[in-house]
Amino acid sequence: MTHTSKTILFFGTEDFSATTLEELIRKNYSIGAIITKPDTRRGRGKELVPPQVKLLGEAHGIPVWQPRKLSDIASDISAFDNPVGVLVSYGKIIPQSIIDLFTPGIINLHPSLLPKYRGPSPIETAVLNGDSETGISIMQLSAAMDAGPVYLKETIPLQGNETAPELYESLGARGAELLASCLPQILDGTLPAVPQDSDSASYCALITKEDGQIDWQRHTAEQIERKVRAYSDWPQCRAAIGGIEVIITATHLVASENGAPGTLSVLRNEETPSLVVATKKASLSIDRLKPIGKKEMPIGAFLAGYSNKLGL
Repeated sequence: MTHTSKTILFFGTEDFSATTLEELIRKNYSIGAIITKPDTRRGRGKELVPPQVKLLGEAHGIPVWQPRKLSDIASDISAFDNPVGVLVSYGKIIPQSIIDLFTPGIINLHPSLLPKYRGPSPIETAVLNGDSETGISIMQLSAAMDAGPVYLKETIPLQGNETAPELYESLGARGAELLASCLPQILDGTLPAVPQDSDSASYCALITKEDGQIDWQRHTAEQIERKVRAYSDWPQCRAAIGGIEVIITATHLVASENGAPGTLSVLRNEETPSLVVATKKASLSIDRLKPIGKKEMPIGAFLAGYSNKLGL
């Protein structure tokens, strides 16, 4: 059953956006076109990789537009009769001239409780800050970053052990359900948008590769544990352990006397040995890691192969 007779033009690029597109297709919404960024070159072979939403569009016979500039498709958008714009993780600022081609503007899904965490990394920032809750906001897009009025918010509690990829999956699924279910009310005017309190807005930054660098002297154990969960997909957390460069993939906090930052110790009073590293404040147990150029391994395997190099 189709929930609205209007045609949706869907803006999205990241895998997070594909979940919403799938839900709209599953609910039989009419998707007139998918607007996504051009294919990107990835990996050592620098092969062109299409966005997931492009593959979905091709599988369902939906036209896919990949403009370098959105102004290039303004006339294509205008060719539709009063289309509905839906945007999820498109990856570019949408100019007001494009927003104005839609009524009531473009509807956006943002994975935070706006006005908290406006910007490109709300999920990672919630993990980094140790928040007790996060959420979904369905909002009206504005030319200013994530500043538009909000139709609907839903709070989701956090346990404190989630990784960013896990939250992308769970928030993506729940956000897709919310958007698909409330879209008819937005379009018929029964779900009004409420302006944000911009005075209480907070912002999150674009993540860089350098953000994943671990410094035992500068970071506390709690900060590192959160960074590993926040950056487990990208950029990942790199550190030197006893002079060996590794990517740390899983950790947990331990009650241990704190030595000089970077000091290593092995605890053998468990079923498997633990490698504990002293930090700026408190100590951290490394559960899994990946030496640069090697496969990920549990800490027991790492200690078996590298104990001599570590001097343990």
